[in-house]
Amino acid sequence: MEETTGAFLKRLIILALPLVMQNLISVSVGLADSLMVGSFLGEYAIAGINLANQVQVLLQMMMLGISAVLVILATQYWGRRDIKSIKEIIAIAVKLCIGLGALINLAVFITPQGVLRIFSDNPEVIEQGVIYIRIVSFSYLFFCLTQVLMASMRCVEVVRIALVVAISTLIIAVGLNYLLIFGNHGFPQLGIRGAAVATLTARIIEALIMIVYVRFIDTRLRLRFKELLGINRVLLKDFARYGAPVLGGDILWGLAMTMQVAIMGRMGSAAMASQSVTAVLFNVTMVVVWGVSFAAAILIGKTVGAEEYDAVKRYARILQGVFLVLGISTALVFLGLRDFFLSFYDFTPETLALARQFMTVTALYTVFTAYHAPCFTGIIRAGGDTKFVLKVDGFCAWFIVLPSAFLAAFVFGASPIVVYFFLRIDQFFKWVIAIWKTNNFSWIKNLTRSTT
Repeated sequence: MEETTGAFLKRLIILALPLVMQNLISVSVGLADSLMVGSFLGEYAIAGINLANQVQVLLQMMMLGISAVLVILATQYWGRRDIKSIKEIIAIAVKLCIGLGALINLAVFITPQGVLRIFSDNPEVIEQGVIYIRIVSFSYLFFCLTQVLMASMRCVEVVRIALVVAISTLIIAVGLNYLLIFGNHGFPQLGIRGAAVATLTARIIEALIMIVYVRFIDTRLRLRFKELLGINRVLLKDFARYGAPVLGGDILWGLAMTMQVAIMGRMGSAAMASQSVTAVLFNVTMVVVWGVSFAAAILIGKTVGAEEYDAVKRYARILQGVFLVLGISTALVFLGLRDFFLSFYDFTPETLALARQFMTVTALYTVFTAYHAPCFTGIIRAGGDTKFVLKVDGFCAWFIVLPSAFLAAFVFGASPIVVYFFLRIDQFFKWVIAIWKTNNFSWIKNLTRSTT
């Protein structure tokens, strides 16, 4: 019997709610860092943390890429209830994530100044960023392990543990920020170092929570650590074949984002701080969109794996309506929160005015982003077409966004708000591509094997 629209939306909400709450709490940690450091240490400290966090952003893009490949393949096998293949795919993803985390940790440990100079040439900002990143870099390995284990649970529709992890991270990070940044209740006043220690501690504890849950509590996969040691060569080829476009696309996108920060970082501390606070508010208001997108990817992948293709098409149509409503709502919320959010920052009048302009541009493109981004990743890529997003995002970022912003900034000497507009220009037209691709259904591809 075919599932009704109401039943599908109910499943979507049940999956999305814990993911939305997890995303909200996760970005709240960044918000707490930004507000506490900004109110106590000022613009250079905020810009320094934002600079250091670009390494985290790049690492997170890589983890999102690996996790996306894991979810794309494993959810289709989940549709067939092939637990053995799911475990073997998880083993591949775990090895990749741990390797990348260790590699980036080593690079930052050896030359923190060299890494941060990629993003800015401001010595005061780099000085603050180095203080922060020397400590935070030790959290990368724990962060990677947590992300891949949470993605493993999402593959089999276990999402509540991610919410537990996010809550623990929020409590630990905010609590330690309060104690260590300001030196409250007899703790040392560490300033920006305190924010870094808080983040590192939270990452270690969230990794431990996931390890305990996967090993001793989960009943769907019953994953054992010895099962992570081997390699299924057939599935490794599939992971490479379908995963290379996904991982490559996310890495290219992450590099493009860091290049955008590098461009803005050379336009002064006011522009850097404005971009930083705008990104924080954008992440806070987009949590519902990302949570629904993740839930959509699980449901689409599972349905494709079960070979229920008519249902896949109908779900895709329903989801597009959901994404459109979310986009309009998110843009209105963003605008409504703009001035209230900025009131918490001790900015100069110049920086405050610039941040308000950045946020106005962001609100305009949020409507379009909230539609096309989930269509690309929650429907098209999850449905089996792993190359399309790479082609679109790669072309737009490297042949439209970065060249136009570079010319505006360094050839024509445009103002920061004009440069910021060009850094986001692709968000204003990708929705057209999303409509065409999503509704021709050429993305529906079953990636599972009858035997692995």
